[in-house]
Amino acid sequence: MDFLDDNIQVDVIGFGALNLDKMYYVNDIACHDEESYIKDFDANPGGSAANTIIGLSRLGISTSYIGKIAHDQEGEILEMNLSSQGVFVNNLIDSEKGNSGKVLGFIDEDGERALYVDAGVNDEIKIDEINIDNVNTSKILHLSSFFGDSFNTQKELLDYIQDSIILSLDPGMFYAKKGINALKKILNRTNILLINENELMILFKEYYSKIDGINTDNSNPDDIALTFRDLAIHILDDGIATIVVKRGDKSVYAINNNDEEVKVPIFKTDVVDTTGAGDSFNAGFLYSYLKGYSLEKSCLIGNWVASKCVENIGTLGLPDKNQMEEFERNIDSHI
Repeated sequence: MDFLDDNIQVDVIGFGALNLDKMYYVNDIACHDEESYIKDFDANPGGSAANTIIGLSRLGISTSYIGKIAHDQEGEILEMNLSSQGVFVNNLIDSEKGNSGKVLGFIDEDGERALYVDAGVNDEIKIDEINIDNVNTSKILHLSSFFGDSFNTQKELLDYIQDSIILSLDPGMFYAKKGINALKKILNRTNILLINENELMILFKEYYSKIDGINTDNSNPDDIALTFRDLAIHILDDGIATIVVKRGDKSVYAINNNDEEVKVPIFKTDVVDTTGAGDSFNAGFLYSYLKGYSLEKSCLIGNWVASKCVENIGTLGLPDKNQMEEFERNIDSHI
């Protein structure tokens, strides 16, 4: 494959599915034998790692993306969106056949959502299509989920990246349901795990069930996260340096191997759409990590970026570099 701009060095490279999110705004999310009606429609580029990379780019961090698109309208929109947001597309892979990924989403009046994925060529990425030299000149490689064979390519890539690369993982529910054995190779290499509390309990449920006093049905998520931190040291080869548990509208809980342990409340805001909330938190957190901020400050900035995102549809509300700099000047008032 012919790579353009091979010598571009960026701080963060994302590797995950690229989708065009086609969102239907409904009065209620219908379940079995129920009916609902569509109030509005919108289409925006998406994909978990892509949302995070765009969020980082808007904050002034240099970024690129490993993903695959087809020669169709969706693929053209996805590529133009990355480029227009300042993300280098030198690592994007073009497919001569197939269709680009898309997601059909249904969002109710409370901002809750249900998603249906058509993966398309997302799940056809091969290791020889990836410019590994580009990956090895970055500081962070951020992974999110695939539905098919590209998951195996993510695992294969780990054999080629340098130890100096920080690996960040947001497994999402799909990877969490695979279980720890399927994810063990990636988890063994993960430096930063960004996970929500439901995913955390599902991913490690079989291990929690063996520990006295831990019941994933009703235990405090803080206790569960702390147990996982200690458990991971024994289950995985090296443990995970930083674990961040995203708890929706409750708080963020985080622990690391520097003996930092924090619970950081969210910012109250008027929620329009929760799509991309966790991804935008990731952007704020990784931005802060690159700045060398404390765990508490990193979570606080992540929460603020997420609060800006949910105030608008999709990722349209993601803050830019100027907004971030203004927030950072006043951040002490929030700590």
